[in-house]
Amino acid sequence: MPKSLVVVESPAKAKTINKFLGRNYIVKASMGHIRDLPPKELGVDVNNGFTPKYTLIRGKGKTIKELQTAAKNVDSIYLAADLDREGEAICWHLAHELGKTRKPIYRITYNEVTESAIQAAIDNPGRVNEKLFEAQQARRILDRLVGYQISPLLWRTLKPGLSAGRVQSVAVRLICEREAEIEAFVPVEYWTITATLKGEQTDPFDAKLLQIGNEKGSISTYGFPIDETRANEIVADTRTKQFVVKTVQRRERKRRPVPPFITSTLQQDAARKCRFTAKRTMDVAQKLYEGLEIGEGGSVGLITYMRTDSTRVSGEAITEVRSYIRKTYGGNYLPARPVHYRGKKGAQDAHEAIRPTSVERTPESMKRHLSADQYRLYDLIWKRFVASQMNPALLDVTTIDVSAGEYIFRATGSIIKFKGFMAVYLEGRDEGDSGKDEENDEETILPELKVGDFLELLKSIPKQHYTKPPPRYTEATLVKELEEKEIGRPSTYAEIISKIQEREYVLKVKGRFVPQDIGILVNRLLVKGFPEIVDAQFTAKMEQQLDDIEDGKLDWVATLSTFYDPFSSALSEAPDVMYHAMKEMEETTDQTCDKCGSAMIIKWGRYGRFLGCSKFPECRNIKPLTESETQPAEEEPTDEICDKCGRPMTIKTSRAGGRFLACTGYPACRNAKPINIGVDCPADGCDGYLGERRSKRGKIFYGCSNYPKCRFVLWDKPVSQPCPQCQSPFLLEKVTKSEGAKLVCYDESCNFSKSISD
Repeated sequence: MPKSLVVVESPAKAKTINKFLGRNYIVKASMGHIRDLPPKELGVDVNNGFTPKYTLIRGKGKTIKELQTAAKNVDSIYLAADLDREGEAICWHLAHELGKTRKPIYRITYNEVTESAIQAAIDNPGRVNEKLFEAQQARRILDRLVGYQISPLLWRTLKPGLSAGRVQSVAVRLICEREAEIEAFVPVEYWTITATLKGEQTDPFDAKLLQIGNEKGSISTYGFPIDETRANEIVADTRTKQFVVKTVQRRERKRRPVPPFITSTLQQDAARKCRFTAKRTMDVAQKLYEGLEIGEGGSVGLITYMRTDSTRVSGEAITEVRSYIRKTYGGNYLPARPVHYRGKKGAQDAHEAIRPTSVERTPESMKRHLSADQYRLYDLIWKRFVASQMNPALLDVTTIDVSAGEYIFRATGSIIKFKGFMAVYLEGRDEGDSGKDEENDEETILPELKVGDFLELLKSIPKQHYTKPPPRYTEATLVKELEEKEIGRPSTYAEIISKIQEREYVLKVKGRFVPQDIGILVNRLLVKGFPEIVDAQFTAKMEQQLDDIEDGKLDWVATLSTFYDPFSSALSEAPDVMYHAMKEMEETTDQTCDKCGSAMIIKWGRYGRFLGCSKFPECRNIKPLTESETQPAEEEPTDEICDKCGRPMTIKTSRAGGRFLACTGYPACRNAKPINIGVDCPADGCDGYLGERRSKRGKIFYGCSNYPKCRFVLWDKPVSQPCPQCQSPFLLEKVTKSEGAKLVCYDESCNFSKSISD
């Protein structure tokens, strides 16, 4: 009979750990959280120290009974959930339920799912960390207070199903404010001038105009805010000048490796290099961490814990990777001492950085055991870790300044002398990153010149440019912005980004986030009604206070009290504030009502903007906005290709207000499809996907992209999120008057249900 029960979160991890521990242990999964705040009520007694009312999550009764039955037949219980706040909360609630068996309960933690790490954890058990749990509890209550009490205001003001979240609303605000910057941006014309020069015994090379007298290029180093006439005058004038080498600078520059991945940098680089969403990255990383079958070796975790903000690496791992570098690349690639990276301010150093559990498991040797996504992410993690312990790359950088009267031109070039870590890995770049893109294999080599050499001007070419607005956020840049502003924590970024898309507050177009009318409207209402809640600095301050609760520096009840008093006042005033905010957003037009002759105004409603009679409620005439009446009705380009004619497809809006993909070859090609919401059609044998459609009466439903071949439809909105209870591929969003908005499982035999107001 097994002597001990080990409880983890998932069946995959249970399978891996069970193999390590043997017959004296029984390993079972709790399937995540077992208790939570109730879905149909606030569940927090704000007048009694914010006491939470925890209830068993619907459908978890069977799981608890199985665990309690197993616990009765063992001598001790080990709680082995992940080593973060959520994991600690799972263990705290498990201890509450399993404590009824009166068996000794221990908490074990480990950074990787390997035999040595699990055995070490069993040999050194501890207790549930009360402060870590209190930090999670404070966050859960804080999010419930915000979501449960603000969301109904949005339902009454706009429509059911909308939600406000303490962190997600700030993310939407960032995207909306970036869009406002883009709309307000006024481009500035500027010119660059490139001279092609040649020495007496050298090949031609290019140099850019850097300076005119005392005036330097003020836009991107070489750009001058001048017009075409002035640019041509400069070109003409330079042709009359003698070009002479003024200075030649040669220096060796080191390019150092970057630290191994933490959660946020993994999400950023996976977005840049693999085109993964943050959610996809974390889902794949979870599988790599929990354990995969790798042939005769059985199931083993391939990476360390993937929710971390620490760059620390264990001594054993450093010893192993240094040995691998010396053996594989040679001693000149290995630093004299191990490389240690300084963590960012406020980083929790309890976990290691994300790294392979064994560097000897190279990506190529693991490839046949991994899916395509798993291989690509493991390859990224492995290479970044190995590169982080290698010598810097060495570059010879040459800068040549050439004078021509009052003009100074500059040529720069670099040669890689020693690749160092660049032989293994290079960090991806975002749009707008400054500096030369050294990932390009082409090296710029400048000729051997000395000060005083005369040069021949072969040609001088002016080029017109315009300054560009700040780019819309991508997955990578949004994660970077959230991290820099300390909004949320790395482990929550994937959920934040998924949720604001599921709510249709933002849409991803060509990999970039574009706020939708409903997102802009909700953001404006929240900024007016709850300016502090959606303030980035306030949100960052709350995150710091949660960290202080975890460290024992703050009391969780006192922290919630400080937050709730002003929040409660804002709640009482919010309905009036939001109503006036809606009125303030109305815009006058030169159109008249075709029913009563009054002026028509642009109003905001549950489906975005529309034309309404100014005499409402006496006259209830409304009309949809056309492209000529509002700029946002413009077609939106996408990266989708028409499967009938090969032309690009754009997003259009139907008369009923629905958005759909349409071929740009219309009317020659009339192909149209619903927009993919990330859920595959569940009909047998169908390879289509589900997307939003509207009936002639304007009612929303969700149909297959292969219509009329496949006529599968749903009236509830599918959500691209597997059921945490039965792993059904997606959930459904249901809205009822009695229960509000909630998520339920697509499989009717599963009873999973969760309130969306959370």
